[in-house]
Amino acid sequence: MSDVRHVLVLPDRDAAQEVAEALGERFGVVEEPQLVRDALAGEDDAEDAQWLVVLRDEEERLDPAELDALAGEWEGWREEP
Repeated sequence: MSDVRHVLVLPDRDAAQEVAEALGERFGVVEEPQLVRDALAGEDDAEDAQWLVVLRDEEERLDPAELDALAGEWEGWREEP
C-alpha cells in the first residue's frame, strides 16, 4: 500500500469546504479530506491565507488531472508532489 496524497490549493475556506464535499459526490471519496489553513509567509491577515484540501489516495484511483480540474472550478489547483 502506498502513501499517495493529493493536495488541492484553494483561495478560501468556503471553497475548500465545497471541494471537500464535491470529492465525495463526484469521486466517491469516503475518507473525509483534511482542511488546512496555509498562511502565506510573513502574512498575518486571514485574507491572505490559502486553504489546502489534503486527501489520501492509497489505491491511486484518483486521476490527478480530474482533481486539478475540480480545484480549478473554485479558482484553485492541485499541487504536484
